[in-house]
Amino acid sequence: MPESGETAYPDDMVGDDPRNRFRNRNTVLHNAYRPGGRTRTPSRRPQGTGHGTRYFLNGLPDLIPDPYYIQASTYIQRMQMYALRCAAEENCLARSAYRRSVRDINFRMLLRFPQRVKNQGTADFLPVKPQHQWEWHSCHQHYHSMEAFSTYDLLDVSTGLKVAEGHKASFCLEDTTCDPGFRRRYACTAHTQGLGPGCYDTYDANIDCQWIDITDVPPGNYVLKVTVNPTFQVQESDFSNNVVRCDITYTGSYVQTRNCRITGI
Repeated sequence: MPESGETAYPDDMVGDDPRNRFRNRNTVLHNAYRPGGRTRTPSRRPQGTGHGTRYFLNGLPDLIPDPYYIQASTYIQRMQMYALRCAAEENCLARSAYRRSVRDINFRMLLRFPQRVKNQGTADFLPVKPQHQWEWHSCHQHYHSMEAFSTYDLLDVSTGLKVAEGHKASFCLEDTTCDPGFRRRYACTAHTQGLGPGCYDTYDANIDCQWIDITDVPPGNYVLKVTVNPTFQVQESDFSNNVVRCDITYTGSYVQTRNCRITGI
């Protein structure tokens, strides 16, 4: 049992506490002890590369969303307002949901889809804000370390104009899974959030705010646009692979998703 003031972690995340100088690191070259007689001059962190526990120092992160993951599991769900109270607090619904005439029994139409983002770069992707500025959301019981990790837009297929939008505050940047040879090092905690090289941050379609509220959108053909790191607050080696576009056909009761692909900004 942890002593008073200490934080308990799952066994596979015990090495993620940045206060532990003997924590394991994902490299055979790491030496936990300071070399005798050597004084390290701290290097200046490039602007916009984020705050947090940094394991990989060389290069930059490179986020890329998975288009096939989105295409495989996009669907429509009707939900009543009473089940969307937490999401409403985080501004995850369309503007019409906040009218005074809206009641708990009223339905909203949600375009739901999952998201899986990989860091295929050579450095950790870390939140812009330092830990003491992360925002606690009591309804969902988690810290938001970035104001917008992803944005979701529904565009008219003919004009390209936005007809609906959503946003994804980073519920918790973490290494959900990793490629072989890489170890999960970031967890959803108040102490350390991020996405390491070779690892994926995955959001299932059934969690709050993983949608676009299309209650006011008529049936038709649209383009779903998903953008990660949309404001470029965290520097990456390549911003040309941060956007997925999918062709959407909405009938009013169900949706068909096809041709999801990585596109330019």
